[in-house]
Amino acid sequence: MKQTSNIPLDGDTKAPDPAGKPLAPGLYVVATPIGNTGDITLRALAVLKAADLIAAEDTRVTAKLLARYGIERPMMPYNDHNAAKARPGLLARIGGGARVALVSDAGTPLVSDPGFKLVREAIAAGLAVEALPGASAALAGLTLSGLPSDRFLFAGFLPSRAGERGTALEDLRTLRATLIFFESAQRLAETLAQMAEVLGAREAAVARELTKLHEEVRRGTLADLAAHYAQAGPPRGEVTLLVGPPAEAVPDFARIDAALDAALPFMPLKAASEMIAALTDVPRKTVYARGLEKKHEAPRKG
Repeated sequence: MKQTSNIPLDGDTKAPDPAGKPLAPGLYVVATPIGNTGDITLRALAVLKAADLIAAEDTRVTAKLLARYGIERPMMPYNDHNAAKARPGLLARIGGGARVALVSDAGTPLVSDPGFKLVREAIAAGLAVEALPGASAALAGLTLSGLPSDRFLFAGFLPSRAGERGTALEDLRTLRATLIFFESAQRLAETLAQMAEVLGAREAAVARELTKLHEEVRRGTLADLAAHYAQAGPPRGEVTLLVGPPAEAVPDFARIDAALDAALPFMPLKAASEMIAALTDVPRKTVYARGLEKKHEAPRKG
């Protein structure tokens, strides 16, 4: 009996396969390893070999990766310093039929680099854009953290100044999701301490040197991690910092009941629930359900 598979055949793939399918003109957003050079896909290698030009965050870093796999292609820098000037030329080349591969120093482009504007303008110009998925420090850290992964937010780099950083953390405080940050090793202890102050008692994880020889993931509360790095000093390598969501608050039903008893004689349950929810920071549905319970529990007259 012939078995079927959901894996696409070579003829169904968009990008070139190792057998030599031609690479169509367009912009190719190529994920590269975050440490271990073995973490690159066959499709990424095929695109890099066939590209007319590789736009790299740092050509020196990308040159080492290309040399590892015996690839020699023209390169040009595309980074925060030259993106505005380089972008029109890249778009013109793609519009003229060139195959351009966009790579960052490590991981998936557009995550904390200027690739977003290039992709946005390529789309606006009607040019083909392809994504080649692969390594990502944010997702690798999330996988190893032991924190909830069903809902998460990548928040990038926090501001370096304490006041601005505190404001940014306050904006994220009530978000019920695992938070993912990139952070400087030198600021790690300070940032963890401020997170403990603003976000409260939460589980967290510090992942460094992901996929490299000295990979380490340290888990604990924000306060415990802050104390550790304050004593041990800044860790070596690139740091991915993950913070768990806030704990589910237990509603103060005594307070809710008292508010319902005071409000229901004068207003409908729906209006009372909205008002009490706003005053107690308890979800309106919870207050409304409690109001229904009280109505059913109330003794009937007669």
